[in-house]
Amino acid sequence: MDRIDISIIIVNYRARGLVRECIKGIKQLHTKLRLEIIVVDNSPHEGVGEMLAERFSNVHYLPQDRNIGFAAGNNAGIRIAQGKYIMLLNYDITPLPGSFDYLHAYLENNPAVGMVGPQLINPNGTIQHSYYRFHSFLTPVYRRLWIGRFGFGKRHLDRFLMADMDTTSPVDVDWLLGACLMVRASSIKTVGMMDERFFLYFEDTDWCRRFWKAKLPVRYVPGARMVHLHRRESAKGGGILSLTHKTTRIHVISWLKYILKWHMYGRRAS
Repeated sequence: MDRIDISIIIVNYRARGLVRECIKGIKQLHTKLRLEIIVVDNSPHEGVGEMLAERFSNVHYLPQDRNIGFAAGNNAGIRIAQGKYIMLLNYDITPLPGSFDYLHAYLENNPAVGMVGPQLINPNGTIQHSYYRFHSFLTPVYRRLWIGRFGFGKRHLDRFLMADMDTTSPVDVDWLLGACLMVRASSIKTVGMMDERFFLYFEDTDWCRRFWKAKLPVRYVPGARMVHLHRRESAKGGGILSLTHKTTRIHVISWLKYILKWHMYGRRAS
């Protein structure tokens, strides 16, 4: 059996149509890479399994008996993945031609790099922010409240968003948005899988931090481009009012878990 180049893991939760379109986009890529697609279904009673059996019968389907969360869902896929490289891919992403090949070639040619992420773009063609420095204790406060628009808060957020860096070419970053991450399967054996204490949010930040701790650099690679239909669910309502939303409360809980786990705020773990 030919070796799989990339195992693509998609975690679904109530997004049957987006999962269908995401896989359709992958299938339409003209690539010589050997791919496998694994769909971990956190809402298996909404017809995703039936859709896959009818339209994409060679996709591995892993239904869960409940919503186990993003980190645990990706870990379930990682456990059965056969690829040399593992790609975690959100179902709301459409890969553009050449994007998989570019990331694959980049890791092949840069063996010291641990993780890469592509440039994400909005449906209207504008660049989406997907790379960051590590949070300090106040970063989420500045991002949610009006004080982040002025003075020290704005300077703080500019640094968090790496506004001082040239990101038109590959650059090391503290962490990448988990919408699309690509790593070596061998690196996961060193670093470990995602921390399942994070049900949703901060699992990507934590994983990147652990890659840095293992001396496996995390790199933003803008030569690979993908369209991301990004919705900041945790920011609905804005400010204090956003706390009335379930996703915001989950985000805050994950932030507190992250703070308790990592004490060196704003710095790479050593």
